[in-house]
Amino acid sequence: MTPEALARESIDRKLAQAGWVVQDMKALNLGAATGVAVREHPTDTGPADYVLFVHRQPVGVIEAKKDSAGENLTATEAQTERYASANLKWRKDSTPLRFLFEATGQIIRFTDGADPAPRSREIFHFFKPETLAAWLAQPDTLRRRLAEQMPALPEQNLRHCQISAVTGLEKSLALNKPRALVHMATGAGKTFTAITSVYRLLKFGGAKRILFLVDTRNLGKQAHQEFMAYTPPDDGRKFTELYNVQRLASPSIDPHAQVCISTIQRMYSILSGEPIDESAEDLSLNEVQQTASQAKLVRYNPAVPVETFDFIVIDECHRSIYNLWKQVLDYFDASLIGLTATPDKRTFGFFNENIVAEYTYEQSVADGVNVGYDVYTIETEVTQKGAELKAKEWVDHRDRQTRKKRWSETEEDTAYTGKELDRSVVNVSQIRKVIQAMKTAVETQIFPARKETPKTLIFAKTDSHADDIIRILREVYGQGNAFCKKVTYRAEEDADSILSSFRNDYHPRIAVTVDMIATGTDVKPLEVLLFMRDVRSKGYYEQMKGRGVRSLDGDSLKRVSNSADGAKTRFVLIDAVGVEKSLKTESRPLEKKPGVPLKDLLQGVAMGSRDDDTVLSLANRLVRLAKQLGDKAQARIEKASGGIPVAELGKGLITALNPDAIVQTALASAQAQGITRSEDTLLPQELEAARATRVAAACAPFDQPALRDEIENARREREQLIDHINLDTVTFAGFSEQAEAQAQAVVQTFADYLQQHKDEIAALGFFYQQPYQRRALTFDLIEELHEQLAKPPLMLTTERLWSAYARVQAAQVKGADKKRQLTDLVSLVRFALGLDGEGAELKPFADEVDKRFQAWIFRHNAQRGTAFTPEQTEWLRLMKEHIASSCAIHRDDFDYAELADKGGLQKAWGLFGKELDTLMDEMNWELVA
Repeated sequence: MTPEALARESIDRKLAQAGWVVQDMKALNLGAATGVAVREHPTDTGPADYVLFVHRQPVGVIEAKKDSAGENLTATEAQTERYASANLKWRKDSTPLRFLFEATGQIIRFTDGADPAPRSREIFHFFKPETLAAWLAQPDTLRRRLAEQMPALPEQNLRHCQISAVTGLEKSLALNKPRALVHMATGAGKTFTAITSVYRLLKFGGAKRILFLVDTRNLGKQAHQEFMAYTPPDDGRKFTELYNVQRLASPSIDPHAQVCISTIQRMYSILSGEPIDESAEDLSLNEVQQTASQAKLVRYNPAVPVETFDFIVIDECHRSIYNLWKQVLDYFDASLIGLTATPDKRTFGFFNENIVAEYTYEQSVADGVNVGYDVYTIETEVTQKGAELKAKEWVDHRDRQTRKKRWSETEEDTAYTGKELDRSVVNVSQIRKVIQAMKTAVETQIFPARKETPKTLIFAKTDSHADDIIRILREVYGQGNAFCKKVTYRAEEDADSILSSFRNDYHPRIAVTVDMIATGTDVKPLEVLLFMRDVRSKGYYEQMKGRGVRSLDGDSLKRVSNSADGAKTRFVLIDAVGVEKSLKTESRPLEKKPGVPLKDLLQGVAMGSRDDDTVLSLANRLVRLAKQLGDKAQARIEKASGGIPVAELGKGLITALNPDAIVQTALASAQAQGITRSEDTLLPQELEAARATRVAAACAPFDQPALRDEIENARREREQLIDHINLDTVTFAGFSEQAEAQAQAVVQTFADYLQQHKDEIAALGFFYQQPYQRRALTFDLIEELHEQLAKPPLMLTTERLWSAYARVQAAQVKGADKKRQLTDLVSLVRFALGLDGEGAELKPFADEVDKRFQAWIFRHNAQRGTAFTPEQTEWLRLMKEHIASSCAIHRDDFDYAELADKGGLQKAWGLFGKELDTLMDEMNWELVA
């Protein structure tokens, strides 16, 4: 048989598999089936190898070539077009046929003549005739709709990086690019972004069906939940109310499903014809070593034809698209959309370097989407060097699967390395030492102010190793079963419920996993990751680290970690096996100098330190500080910086070191000098100069001492250590000489400050003015004075001042055991200035207001024709209490809850009439002055 005949035999077989009836011209019967492929059909330019008929109408041609012509098959396209444009014998219509195929026995190329700028592409197999019929019935092709009919993206509720990803992807699809990569940092909302795109491709692009491909069943379940939760911006219904979403758990695809979620393992099983065990879908492809001998070739499945999906979204595509699995992607005639947080060179290459959106980990930290991390190292002798068991030693021998033990002698000397730990040899002491070191580090150095163990995730080598870790953890921490749980696919308890508790409840505090929550699973409250296993894959390691990067607001963190003092600002990676040293990590820790105080980093930058470590460390501290500070501290820093918020100061430092931006700066600089340069011809010194220019601009604000001081002061205000480790006992009750001297110094500092700043601070001016003007005192003035006093280096809070006076002048100080209010500062200032005469008492402001109120209302009742009614008296008491906490009362204050709840200004006016304003003026004067 000739090569041409062999190729045609293969083409005939493939056409038949796709549902075509193949006929010779002599046996022509167009009514034999929906689709008929006629060999050697005559045209006015010679016989066409195959003409395709659907519902008796000619729709396309196939130009057949021998297999050896495959390397030059695109050269045949002109021949195919000639036949498609030729006049078919017995056909009156001269319109060119739309569907063009070139085929050998091995490969098939296809062009849709109705596409904008028709371009041929390789397909795995011929399309079914019903597919071509459906395409013919549509007014436009999918690619034309993508190029011409996609409306603008509604941007509300989308982050900038998500907008960039969706619009970038749609631009790529409009240009008919077959593969597109979305690179978004973990936590930036990759799945939400993907669902937004899927919704638009279905609704506006007219896609028939989309495959959402994952590499573990757990990630499939998580993706399905996100589809169910998604509400599009232009429709109040949920996604799953608008479109059918199927999570594939069998070999059959629901014909009515518009979205199909599947593991790549299951799809590979369907296409290779091999059954799959569900447990195979639980293991991440990073954990699977593949060999050529394991290969099972994907073959055509008529139940799942190549045109089943228009698009394939590949979640975490950095690990699921290589080796044997790539066959799944080659099978379908679909545009590929890759999602990843950790691309490598293979990923970029696979997606033809078509990166439609890029949002890095560093950018996500600068934007507050994610948090930075520090690395804490634990090293032990056995981890580093291994050990040796001598022959004739009596030890436990444990079956790996059943864990049954037998007590017997070792037969020979057994030396083992650190890498063999917990595989061939288990050293219980090594595990215990690591756990003890972690506990000590977390409680004394990493999170010393916490009263509960921060949410911690431990990566173990195997299920057996995980069991050993859990047993020793509970023992070292002195806790019960609820404290620490194993979350793996083989855990006896339901993994999903444990994971939900770990994410949302107080217990468990620590989870141990092998692979289930290594990738893709969000546990936002996580603050500690302990690696007790090494990882070979850089991408997988990045994904494992990604479990800790998610940011979390203070209230949400407190729900599971009650003693947290605010929002999550970082996580700590504890490296107990040298995982950081064993490979280079792309998302480097922003905190390069975790031991250097913020003050020194600021001073270093001001003195000219411009190395990456210093600049990135300062950036990370500033981004972290921005999450911790209140609005007022933020405003002070912004004012000192000339209008730049503290988070933007940090972000500016990170952006300054962006390699792409440095290149652009260097090119712009060269152009300004009249030098022609490209990215490839830039000189090292030009790049270094561009870097120096960018970093200098970003560091310029820190030249101002006032800004450096404001940042350092804000940090010091924020910190408060609570030591719950050292137990206390009372050894002496009374004032020591040292404590007395310190209290006296506080009192003297306060008095000196009042004297020195009386002309600068409005609230102090009030106390030094004539009595009539004292009515101008407001809560805002008191608050401003308190801020000035409470800032470093004074740190004179109302609590500290009251305690100091209680030690120095105990007989004259009342209410030392009461909770301080800000208005107590009024009493402190009056006492310090001696406004109430010698021997006067220091009493809480509310007590003084209460005393004056009693005298005022008694006098008022005596002078009036009729006393205040009980209802009026109750309202006056409410007004008095407001004065006690706010220094004054005005009409606007009746909107506050305690007054508004009783009827507000309308009720008060009804009780007092025009006399209300006079009464308020009197109370402000009598009770405060």
